[in-house]
Amino acid sequence: MSLSPDITEVLARARADLRMGVPVVLQGDETAMLVIAAETLSDARLADLRTLPGSPVLAITARRAETLKARAYDGDLARVVIPADAGRAWIDSIADPADDLNSPMKGPLKSLRDGSANMARLAIQLTKSARLLPAAVLMDVADGADFAATHALTHVQVADAGVQMDAASPMHSIVSARLPLQVSEAGRLHVFRPEDGADEHYAVEIGRPNREEPVLSRLHSACFTGDLLGSLKCDCGPQLRGALSQMGHEGAGILLYLNQEGRGIGLANKMRAYSLQDQGFDTVEANHRLGFEDDERDFRIGADILRRLGFSSVRLLTNNPAKIAMMQQNGIDVAERVPLKVGENHHNEGYLATKAAKSGHML
Repeated sequence: MSLSPDITEVLARARADLRMGVPVVLQGDETAMLVIAAETLSDARLADLRTLPGSPVLAITARRAETLKARAYDGDLARVVIPADAGRAWIDSIADPADDLNSPMKGPLKSLRDGSANMARLAIQLTKSARLLPAAVLMDVADGADFAATHALTHVQVADAGVQMDAASPMHSIVSARLPLQVSEAGRLHVFRPEDGADEHYAVEIGRPNREEPVLSRLHSACFTGDLLGSLKCDCGPQLRGALSQMGHEGAGILLYLNQEGRGIGLANKMRAYSLQDQGFDTVEANHRLGFEDDERDFRIGADILRRLGFSSVRLLTNNPAKIAMMQQNGIDVAERVPLKVGENHHNEGYLATKAAKSGHML
């Protein structure tokens, strides 16, 4: 019998540690690295890091590197050398674009071009999955296992972790219960929990949809500002209510409410993007300046939930071609695209135009 955590559980620990500002140790075949999320790095831990032999580097995505005119020799990321006299404020300025317009000259920045970037790549993946800024400070350590044991740090095997991070976490049905709704008294809420310890996701079932026929369905990503507060900066709230209303009118449907706020970057980063939009950047440009891609969501989650509910074909309420493609790629047939054009106002005209022009939304 073993009570030790498996790689999924170790990665969940690592994400929690990074959010708390605690370092983790990444272990390769022959080398090991200490990793701390740039966003949660404290002055005290940076000082401790400086006492170790070697020089720390800051891993940032190629999107952020492009903004900073830093060389991304590793393709999808850059390993920026941290100057010997740089403090936490300098690291913050590279990781966080909040002050870019006030302080545009941050370089010249020196990027590493030799050696493997696998650990830096995993570090960025971990910070993203922890809903932090995608930037991490890395430092070589001589004996990863010994260093982790001495300092009671989480020890992650890179070879195992890379495969696990790229895979879609299996979903498990936790509970379902009847939930009368305004749009239909025949409502039911299903709660699904992923094995990797990430956020739970929900399925709202209206009526008794026939599992043998394409079900009217929507993949709706959580939007705290739009769904709950009625934000006028997006069309999410009207889309949520419009989709439920149409399902209620037809008497059957499935709405998947996926906890992937801000196109998968989390609410805090979404608010950072909103702040950048106030500086004049559009929604895609803001995401890129933060170091994210246009869309970081994983729609494999929706396909998995649909299968677990017994559906193999949908009439998909969407304007987003990426959702259609992802459903098809993951074994869910999209028998029909059902347009959902609601919620346009003078506050979100630019946002919707950007979605159409840069993300291909069919508006």
